[in-house]
Amino acid sequence: MANDYYGALGIRRDAQPDEIKKAYRRLARELHPDVNPDPETQERFKEITQAYEVLSDPEKRQMYDLGADPYAPNGGAGAGAGAGFGAGFPFSDIMDAFFGAGATSRGPRTRARRGRNATIRVELDLSECAFGTTRELVVDTAVVCPTCSGEGTAPGTHPETCDVCGGRGEVSQVTRSFLGQVMTSRPCPHCGGFGTVIRRPCPECDGDGRVRTRRTMKVRIPAGVEDGTHIQLAGEGEVGSGGGPPGDLFLEIIQRPHPIFERQGDDLHCTVTIPMVAAALGASLSVETLDGGRDLDIRPGTQSGQVIPMYGLGVQHLNDSGRGDLLIHVTVETPTKLDEPQEALLKQFAALRGEETPPGRFAPGQQGFFSRLRDAFNGR
Repeated sequence: MANDYYGALGIRRDAQPDEIKKAYRRLARELHPDVNPDPETQERFKEITQAYEVLSDPEKRQMYDLGADPYAPNGGAGAGAGAGFGAGFPFSDIMDAFFGAGATSRGPRTRARRGRNATIRVELDLSECAFGTTRELVVDTAVVCPTCSGEGTAPGTHPETCDVCGGRGEVSQVTRSFLGQVMTSRPCPHCGGFGTVIRRPCPECDGDGRVRTRRTMKVRIPAGVEDGTHIQLAGEGEVGSGGGPPGDLFLEIIQRPHPIFERQGDDLHCTVTIPMVAAALGASLSVETLDGGRDLDIRPGTQSGQVIPMYGLGVQHLNDSGRGDLLIHVTVETPTKLDEPQEALLKQFAALRGEETPPGRFAPGQQGFFSRLRDAFNGR
């Protein structure tokens, strides 16, 4: 035989169809004229393309295996190896080689499209975030058109097959290039690639298959959400055009500030100011929590800045059992104005403790301005 097609593709004579296609794709990437414009490479590219066209066709391959070359002058297949590519040139396989399988679409497109996602902001109080709640939301969204049920046509009518493409959704044309005659396909300009046309659109949705409306829905907010939490409600978004499936609805939680508590994760923080005497002698007082009033024991000798935990009185853990803690930050209030009896009693108290002249305690701290200035001049 004049041409060794198996040798051109570098495969065995018993190679399976997928092996043939894989070998051709690999060589096409290396030898395509757009990648390597060398004349010898172009001839080699034509050779492997001709080999693939023969070996990928069962009838032509059988003829070739029996000793007849389908592209020889007397082979009965028309053009020879040097005549370029005929109308049967496998353009789709070249596209697959460079862009992967499915680079050239086939068949009509569906009118149904998935709907868009939507996001709604929901403002909650701290207690609602901590324990969860149920909210009734009003949503402006797109739903399936009740008149045409998403088909987009007027009542009593249906989409009709396109006269131009015959329902295929694409039209083909043959063009000439340096590769020879190449057949290409593109979406039908008459039907937009759908394969059908809507002669009489639905008067309510104007052929879109959906209409906008306002609906009310109840939503359960789980316990433990916080500011910025997003809750996904699958399938509760807008319906797609052509009666396509709906998108998702996302709830963005906005937590309102609380007048007493500051939230850090699932823990709550607040500040309680107590008199100096209560800090020294100890006391019991009632404090506010998300669960109502609770008694708080102040131990004798409590210092300003001390933190007293109240375990399990914080926010519920999201998607988990248990709760955070409530942390009480104590501030000891020193009186600023004393009457004569109060002042006398405090002086007597100081005398009893030997604190008429307080000794003071020093601890390392930040440098003062003059110390920093001195160090700068000394080069430290």
